[in-house]
Amino acid sequence: MRISDIQRCEVRPGRLVEWTFSKATVAAAAALPPDPRPPAYIQESHIRTARSVREDGLFVPTWLGMAFDLPGRADLDALEQALRDWTLRHETLRSGFRWTGDDMHRFTLDDNDVSLHREVIGDFADPEALVRYMQDRFDVAADALGWPNLIYTAVVRDDSTSVYMAFDHTNVDAYSLQRIPDEVHELYLAGVTGRPVTGTPAGSYVDFCEQERANADGIDDTHTIVARWREFIGRCDGRLPTFPVDLGLQPGGELPAQKLMCEPLVDADTAAAFEEYCRPYGGSLVGILAATSLIVHELGGQPVYRTVVPFHTRVKSAWSDSVGWYVGGAPIEVPAARDFDGALATVRAELRANRSLARIPLARVLRLLGADFRPTSPDMYSIVSYVDARPTPGSAHWTEKKAYGLIRVSYGDQVCAWVNRLHEGLWFACRYPDTDVAYKNVRRYVEGLRHLIDSVPADDRLRVAELAFS
Repeated sequence: MRISDIQRCEVRPGRLVEWTFSKATVAAAAALPPDPRPPAYIQESHIRTARSVREDGLFVPTWLGMAFDLPGRADLDALEQALRDWTLRHETLRSGFRWTGDDMHRFTLDDNDVSLHREVIGDFADPEALVRYMQDRFDVAADALGWPNLIYTAVVRDDSTSVYMAFDHTNVDAYSLQRIPDEVHELYLAGVTGRPVTGTPAGSYVDFCEQERANADGIDDTHTIVARWREFIGRCDGRLPTFPVDLGLQPGGELPAQKLMCEPLVDADTAAAFEEYCRPYGGSLVGILAATSLIVHELGGQPVYRTVVPFHTRVKSAWSDSVGWYVGGAPIEVPAARDFDGALATVRAELRANRSLARIPLARVLRLLGADFRPTSPDMYSIVSYVDARPTPGSAHWTEKKAYGLIRVSYGDQVCAWVNRLHEGLWFACRYPDTDVAYKNVRRYVEGLRHLIDSVPADDRLRVAELAFS
C-alpha cells in the first residue's frame, strides 16, 4: 500500500457524494446502555492524548483513510449497500466511547440500528478545491474526540469513481486499510450483479479489546515485561525514544507543524535482492532497522540506536480479517556496528529477545511504571515500520485502482517512517517536523537508506534473478 496524504493521491474532478451515519443511528447510539467490553489500552491512550493536546489549545487531526477507484460511473445504491454491509462486518465501526468523569465507557450499536445518510455535495472542477474540502470535512467527521468518527465519500465521473474513506485511528490500523479496496469492491460487485458474497465472518476487534485488556490487567509492576521496559526507558533518560538526529526543534517549544515525504524507494528487483541478503537474519524488517541504525549513527553520532518497533497483535486467525488497531511495540537497542552484517546480527538478536514485550500494551506498562507520561504530542515516540503488503488480497491491482493508504499530516515533534513492500518495489513515507534541519536530515536518511539497500552485492542480486527463473 502506497502511503500518502490526500494532496498526493491522484484526486481528480467529479461529483462528490458522502455517506455518514444517519440521524436515526446517532439517536440510537445516544440511548444505548454501556457495553461492558472496555476500550483497548491503545484506544484509550489515543483518545486521552487527543484530549490532552486539545486542552493545550491545539486541534491535531490524526485520522487515517483509504482511497481507491471503482470502474465507471458507480451505481450509488449498490455502493451505499456495499459500504453499509462492510461497516456491519466490523463491529468496531459501530462502537464508540463516552466519558463518565475521567472514565471511558464503550457503547455498541446493533446491526439493525445502523443506516447511512447519503448527500450529494456537488460538482468540483478544481482538484485542489476538492482536496481542501475533503480534508476539512474529514478533520471534523473523523475526529478522535467525537462520534461518529468515520465518513465515506465518492467522487463520481463517467469513466471511474474514486472512493475515499476516513476513520479515527481507534478503528483502524495499516492492515485494516489494506484490506478495504478488495472487500468493498467485492461487496459492490455482488450488489451490481446479484451474486452472493462468499467468505467467513470477520472477528470482532471489540472482543479482542476485552481479551487483551484482561490479559494486560493480569500483570503488575513486578512482571518481567514491566521491568525490561523500566530499564529501557531509564537508558533513554526517562523518556520514550525519539529519532536520534537533529530536527531543528527548541526544547519546550510549541508543537510544530509536520510535513510528509513519500516516494518509491527501490524497484522490485532491488527489493527482492535486499530481502534475499537479509533472509538469514530474519528478512527485510531486520534489514531496514539495521540500515537505519547505521545511517542515524552517521547523521546524529549517538552510540546506540534505540527505538520501539511496531508489531501487529493479530496472533489468532480469528483476527486476520478484522478491522481494528492491532498494534503493539517492542523496544530494541542497537549499538553502532562496524558494518551492515554486524548491525543485522544485533537487530536479529534484539528482536528475538524483545518481541514478546509487544504482547502487553505500552500504555498499561507506563501506568504500572507510575511515571508522569502526560502526552503533549500525538506521537509518543518515533517509529520506523516495515510491512510486506504483497500477500494482501487485491494488492496486485492497487496501482491500477489508484489505491492509497491516507494519513493526515498536521502537527507533531516526532519522526514516523513507513517502508512498505509492494509488487513494484519498496515505498517510503515519513512524517517529520516542518523545519529546514529536519527536512535535510530526513532527506539524508532516505538517500542513505536507498543507497544501502541498492548496495546489496551484485552476486546476491544475480542469485535472486536465477531463483526467480528456475
